[in-house]
Amino acid sequence: MPKAIRIGLLVLVSLIFIAALSAFFGYQYWTKEIQKPLSVDAKTLFTLEKGENAHQLLKRLQKHGWIAQQWPMKLLIKSQPQLANIKAGTYEISPGMRPSELLQMLVEGREKLFAIPLIEGLRWQDWLERLRQHPHLDASTLSTESLLAQWQPEGQNLEGWLMPDTYHFRNGTKAEVIVKQAYERLQQALEASWQGRESDLPYNSPYEALIMASIIEKETAVPEERARIAAVFVNRLRKNMRLQTDPTVIYGMGEAFDGDIRSKDLKEPTPYNTYVIKGLPPTPIAMVGVASLEAALHPLQSDELYFVARNDGTHVFSTNLDDHNKAVRQYQLKR
Repeated sequence: MPKAIRIGLLVLVSLIFIAALSAFFGYQYWTKEIQKPLSVDAKTLFTLEKGENAHQLLKRLQKHGWIAQQWPMKLLIKSQPQLANIKAGTYEISPGMRPSELLQMLVEGREKLFAIPLIEGLRWQDWLERLRQHPHLDASTLSTESLLAQWQPEGQNLEGWLMPDTYHFRNGTKAEVIVKQAYERLQQALEASWQGRESDLPYNSPYEALIMASIIEKETAVPEERARIAAVFVNRLRKNMRLQTDPTVIYGMGEAFDGDIRSKDLKEPTPYNTYVIKGLPPTPIAMVGVASLEAALHPLQSDELYFVARNDGTHVFSTNLDDHNKAVRQYQLKR
């Protein structure tokens, strides 16, 4: 073999070897780069805007300092084109997350879910304020009037018609979506509880049971007392006695309530003053949890007609006025 050809072959083999070696080390370096975690020190929210593509995303990641260079991720996307199909939304980046994991999360659309606790015993006005103040809910079109016009609930009042719970949602969700879920869940729970109710209860409709449940909700937070308090109110209704429950008076006072009920407030005639009116008030006075709804429809069997707070969250129950007055003197008047 001529010398020139031998030299040429040697050069070619050397070039192939160098190219292979470079490719090997280049692949090793690229693999190492795409395995590097994003440079974030704490959980961070990141919003991918509509219309933003993968290459624009990489520019933003580098601008934020979360990746040092773009080319390793560009090669990854080129080798796995499905990683370019990212979805707009708000995501949470965690320390230790690799860029490839971020891309996969965006492809699958695994957005960050936010939460809002909507608590039993509160009024619709309280819920409305919480919904409007949540930074990740869109409450720009939320109004009581539009919801009432849409659903036309009995009593023309949203009090009691929404199911308390912690609701989860994506960033920018319309607040009406949460309210609708709560409304539909309450209706389902009320229907199910009404169908399984005890017989001979003094309610003419599921709505009246809902009103009673709201009073129970406000009277006690002690689980084992709910059915017992329900029994007192049911017994009073059966005997045509006034309910005489302070939470209904407070609700009827509205913004005039300053934290204290006076004798004149108990005599003030409002539709909700159960010291003045007989029977139930016209609407619920608070949002109702399932436990209070069940208590209203499954009251304890008892002859009790009175109860008074011990000031520790629990109550003393009595079957007659004399015993009740003794309990009032002991726990309320302190004599």
